[in-house]
Amino acid sequence: MDIDFSYDEILFLEGESGLVGIIKVAKDNKMLFIATQDNEEIVQFLEKDDIIAVSNFKKDKRAIRSQAYLTREEDSPIVILNKDHPSVKRLSQVLSVGERVNLNCNIVRGTHPEQDVLCSCDSLSGISITKTKSGVRLNRVHENYTIEEF
Repeated sequence: MDIDFSYDEILFLEGESGLVGIIKVAKDNKMLFIATQDNEEIVQFLEKDDIIAVSNFKKDKRAIRSQAYLTREEDSPIVILNKDHPSVKRLSQVLSVGERVNLNCNIVRGTHPEQDVLCSCDSLSGISITKTKSGVRLNRVHENYTIEEF
């Protein structure tokens, strides 16, 4: 299933108990900074059609927009927490950036440093989101989505 949207729009995939917002990076050679618990900084270079996906378990569109904006426009680093970090249990929102994002509800938040796995609600689990030049491709049909101005 292909869904087209522009760089100034956000795609929301709605599930029963969660929401995923997706925007395009919108700039070629965009640098993404990833901070680890080991005092390490990783720099990932992105293309303008790569995606930023934010998963939110409170279904809060405003929070998703804010996180996506900070990541894309303000170069806010992604912080990767170790699985035993006390804050992992309080995460209500997580994000992934790259060419492809795989939504999965069967993971423990904070235990997958790979950038292509994103914790989601049950009804969105199993959806793979792959960038296209004009939007994204989902590996299965998902009818409950909206596109809004970003």
